[in-house]
Amino acid sequence: MRELALHILDIAENGINAGADLLEILVEESFRDNLLRISVRDNGRGIPKEMIQKVLDPFYTTRTTRRVGLGLSLMKEAAKRCDGDFQLESKEGCGTEVKIIFRRDHIDLAPLGDMTGSMISL
Repeated sequence: MRELALHILDIAENGINAGADLLEILVEESFRDNLLRISVRDNGRGIPKEMIQKVLDPFYTTRTTRRVGLGLSLMKEAAKRCDGDFQLESKEGCGTEVKIIFRRDHIDLAPLGDMTGSMISL
């Protein structure tokens, strides 16, 4: 994906598809720390412990409409490519939180993009 907003939208849609009725999306840019932090948290079904590593595999999905699940794996790769970090925390029955950190001045950092349009489309 060319814009981080589209990655964020994909992760947020995962939460909605998992039954979330509350989504919290945080985008924080720190010039002092030279970091871009993104957090997407939901109160959906959560991910069972035994599935956490599977959902990071680009060729694994629980969807019946398509055969790949690229969203989380692409975001993880984007973070690593920009000397960042990716964390996925989930508790079955309670929800999921995805935290991503990018080095803000990294040459490979994709533009944030149209966050307003992405949020409206939710």
